[in-house]
Amino acid sequence: MSAFVAQLNGRTATAEDLAPLAFAGFAHFTAMQVRDGRIRGLDLHLDRLRTASLELFGQALPDDRIRSYLRTALEAGPADVSLTVTIHLPGELEALVRTRPPASGPDGPLTLAAVEHERVLPSIKHTGEMAKTYFRRQAVADGFDDAAFVDRQCRLSEATIWNLAFWDGDTVVWPDAGLLRGTTMDILCRRLEVPQRVQEVTIADLPELAGAVVMNSWTPGIAVHRIGATPMSAAPSFVASLHQAYQAEPLTRP
Repeated sequence: MSAFVAQLNGRTATAEDLAPLAFAGFAHFTAMQVRDGRIRGLDLHLDRLRTASLELFGQALPDDRIRSYLRTALEAGPADVSLTVTIHLPGELEALVRTRPPASGPDGPLTLAAVEHERVLPSIKHTGEMAKTYFRRQAVADGFDDAAFVDRQCRLSEATIWNLAFWDGDTVVWPDAGLLRGTTMDILCRRLEVPQRVQEVTIADLPELAGAVVMNSWTPGIAVHRIGATPMSAAPSFVASLHQAYQAEPLTRP
């Protein structure tokens, strides 16, 4: 059994297979954590791939075929992995499934630089994302852990590889702006047992909020200590409620 795999359409990918994708910027993907061969929010990942393919290519691979590719990749490696599925169209739609060591994200709390930026096609998790790496590197050089994006209307939207969520003491506040809805975000939206609302959040609004977190496929919540020059409260009960909601989502096999 090999440790980790890169498979194209269910078979081991060769250098020749990967060359077109290596030089193609027009592709989309989803990323997930697999534990004991099972995945949280598998339906959300399948929906993301289908929706993005229809938007970018006008066609999509059947869900059953994607699930078969996931099974083939997981059968070839350890039970706990990080896994990405990338879809592109060199002629016909192809799916690259790649596994790597499992991840859980940093411990935090994190500090985020506030950067003016709006992603192209923000609702799609696509590969044309040089800016997010650039802004993260710039933020680290300036003494922050990462960067949060502020749009032209001064609204906070998301962070480089994270969704943002805020806490007002009673309610989870999701930012109203152009952003990628993460699968972890959607899991929390359907599992949280506390009130939720969507509203515009600006830097000026932050002092009125009781906490902030980032989340992605690694973790349902890491506390944010500061955004730009504005300190944020730790809000441990907020972070705990997010993790509890995430754990309530069942793990399923492809």
